[in-house]
Amino acid sequence: MEETVVLIVGAGPSGLGIAACLTKKSIPYILLEKEDCCASLWKKRAYDRCNLHLAKEFCSLPFKPHANHVKRFMNKCDFINYIDDYVNYFNINSYYFHRVESAIFDENKEKWLVESKDLRFNVTKSFASKFLIVATGENSKSYTPSVPGLEEFGNAVIHSSEYKSGDEFKDKNVLVVGCGNSGMEICYDLCNSGANTSIVIRSPVHVFTKEVIFIAMTLLKYLSIQMVDKLAIFAGQILYGDLSKYGIYRPKKGPFFLKATTGRSPVIDVGTIAKIKSGKIKVVPSIMSISKDKVTFENGFESQFDAIIFATGYKSAACDWLKDYDFVLNDNGFPKNSYPNHWKGKNGLYCAGLARMGLQGASKDAIAIANDIELALQNMVALEEL
Repeated sequence: MEETVVLIVGAGPSGLGIAACLTKKSIPYILLEKEDCCASLWKKRAYDRCNLHLAKEFCSLPFKPHANHVKRFMNKCDFINYIDDYVNYFNINSYYFHRVESAIFDENKEKWLVESKDLRFNVTKSFASKFLIVATGENSKSYTPSVPGLEEFGNAVIHSSEYKSGDEFKDKNVLVVGCGNSGMEICYDLCNSGANTSIVIRSPVHVFTKEVIFIAMTLLKYLSIQMVDKLAIFAGQILYGDLSKYGIYRPKKGPFFLKATTGRSPVIDVGTIAKIKSGKIKVVPSIMSISKDKVTFENGFESQFDAIIFATGYKSAACDWLKDYDFVLNDNGFPKNSYPNHWKGKNGLYCAGLARMGLQGASKDAIAIANDIELALQNMVALEEL
């Protein structure tokens, strides 16, 4: 059994940010990652045209802002380069190919006992730590909803995590399910690649340009959420007009209120709305059923498709391996405590990057967790000296 002070599970941005903060404080840690690289979501599961939807000012990790020469709205390659530079700068060493199988708190030893599988050699390894940090993120397991007849569909069915570009779908009828940022951007990419594209939009959604979001997030430093929401909604109405005639409805509550209370982000338009207005992308309602090559929608409309792409998001998988997850997480693998006190649990258990606050939230979590661990260690030393 290998022992350490802090054990971090997940080498995504959250885990890397925590490792950097602990390094700055000279606190020993071990970082376990099941993939063969850090930030695997970005390196392996992001589509080719994926960019950061927020300005770089809101997307840096602790103690290392983005370089001045990098564009404000970074592309995938720029962000991956930033991550790799971050790892080198803080000399972050990860145990790759280590998939955590279980983690349980031993009350007698007052330590976390973690079992992992070394996927290279198919052997089990054991670890013990005073502190355990769940940094596997919100997007650790892709989610595809259960749709009647989906198993009968004879053509391509993929999750957005498997999508790379629209080149292979040229001249094909493609249905995208999900109207978040990924779904809207994949639609735009498919349409530009010559696919006959349709998108399922079930729920009301706010749509803005990236410039409006940048200005609004800057204003949040000085104005209330309610005031910023009013300004953002007004800007959206000026830019896009009434989108209800295209099948897109705005929520009754403001975009930043929804983000703060539910974690749901507004859509940042990359050109999809113009394609919808021109008729090049069709908006369809919820799916009622699927057959061999046909989809029936709730309004009774039927259409044949060559492929269905589910941009329906991800789920946290932490509860699959964390046996004592109720110290910090609920049954869905997200924090039990409300923001901004979500990151701290009991018995030295923490979670990072699970508050649906993006990279900025992950960075804040990393700093808060490292500071709390440092304080706890100082209190331990003080008690021992008494």
